[in-house]
Formats: sequence, C-alpha cells, structure tokens
Amino acid sequence: MADGTNTGPPLVHRLYEPGHHADFAFQSAAKNGVIAHHWDFGDMPPVAGVSEAEVTQIIAYIRDLQREGGIIR
Repeated sequence: MADGTNTGPPLVHRLYEPGHHADFAFQSAAKNGVIAHHWDFGDMPPVAGVSEAEVTQIIAYIRDLQREGGIIR
C-alpha cells in the first residue's frame, strides 16, 4: 500500500516526510488539487467527496507506513 502505481507516486517516500510535506499539504492537495512538481504523473485534481476528517485518517495511515519504512521516527 502507498508504494505508488503507474498513475501516482509512492507516499512511503522521503519526499512525503512531514518536514517536506506537512499534514496540511496533504489536506490542501485533497481539497484543491496540486500542480505536479516532483513526479511526471501530471497534476492532481481535487478529490471530491472526501472529508477533512477522512483525509486526516489517511494522513495518519501514511505516517504509520512511513514509520514502519524508517522514513520518520
């Protein structure tokens, strides 16, 4: 999970550690979309139908995976 696919980047990656992409960046990306800047997958559109609370849960899951992967402590 969160290892990336041919259409999206791996979230268990140093680029997404809290010091580089804080939790608010994930919230903003889900709400507003984001212009591609690290990967060649194209821009990410806003994610419709996902609440801020749900994104918070997704972030917690990603951070847990990052801890397991040794990216964060």
